[in-house]
Amino acid sequence: MNKLFVLLLMVCSCSDAAKKTTINTPEKAEQVSFFPVTSYIKGQIAELKTSKVKPIITNIAGDKSDSTFLKIEDLDSAFKEYINPEIDSINLIDHFTETRFEDKSINAFTFIYTTKPGISDNISLIRWDVIIDPETNNVKRIYIVKKIDGNKELQLTWQSGKYCKAVTIATDNTGKQYLENEQTIKWNFE
Repeated sequence: MNKLFVLLLMVCSCSDAAKKTTINTPEKAEQVSFFPVTSYIKGQIAELKTSKVKPIITNIAGDKSDSTFLKIEDLDSAFKEYINPEIDSINLIDHFTETRFEDKSINAFTFIYTTKPGISDNISLIRWDVIIDPETNNVKRIYIVKKIDGNKELQLTWQSGKYCKAVTIATDNTGKQYLENEQTIKWNFE
C-alpha cells in the first residue's frame, strides 16, 4: 500500500508539474502591411480616364507659368513619378518603417513611412505619408518625397479626387535650396 501511495504521489506530481510548466515563446511581432499607394493612385488614374473631365496642367518655373489641357492619352506619362517605384509591402517592407497616429489637428489618421537607418542610396524614395479621413476611411491625401539627380528632391502630393502637385527642390553649390519647378494637374474644379 505504501508503494502504491508513493507511485500515485509521483504520478500526480508529474502531471501537476506538466500543467505548471509554461514555454516562454516570444510574442508575435505586429505584421506591418503598407498601404498600397501605387495601386490606389493607379485606381484614381483609371477613374480619371473614364471620366469626361479634361485635366488642366500648370507648370511654374521661376517667374514663368503656363497652363494647358492634358490629353487623356498623356495621363500615364504625366503621372509616372507617382507610380514609380511601386510602393507596396512586398517591395519595401525591409527598407521602411511605419508610424501611425491620429492627428486631431487635421482630423485624420496619418501613416508615415520613412527609410530605416543604413538603407542604401539606391532607393529613390525618402518617405511617404498617407492621410485618411477617420469618419469615411477614405484616403484624403498622399505625400511622397523622392531624391532625383543627386542634388534634387521631388515632393509629390496626391489630393484624392481633386489634383496632384509635383514640386522639384534643387540644392545649389552652397547648399541653399530653391524651388526649381512646380507642376499641378487639376481635374476637380469645385
